[in-house]
Amino acid sequence: MSEKQQKGCVHNLEERQMPKAHKIVINNRKSSVVTGVLDVLSFDLNEILLETEQGMLMVKGTDMHVNRLSLEKGEVDLSGNIDSIAYSEIHAKGKTSENLIAKLFR
Repeated sequence: MSEKQQKGCVHNLEERQMPKAHKIVINNRKSSVVTGVLDVLSFDLNEILLETEQGMLMVKGTDMHVNRLSLEKGEVDLSGNIDSIAYSEIHAKGKTSENLIAKLFR
């Protein structure tokens, strides 16, 4: 492979988006930093639904807030009284999936 072809391959690899690493850090059940977030599907004072690299993530609690959201970096900062977190393998593909997700977590 010529040097020009090798540079072209490297350029093509850089253009592809690599999956963001997914991590959850919870501090004293009062705040959390989540990485690998693709989208925030819904949130209110009692629950936050995130689409992550590892599936849907439901965070339940009281007085829940999304403090910082950076979809470019795939990061979300949450605060509130965190009672539970749960994953689902279902990925959002539109309103129908969102209704199914809502039913699963009621």
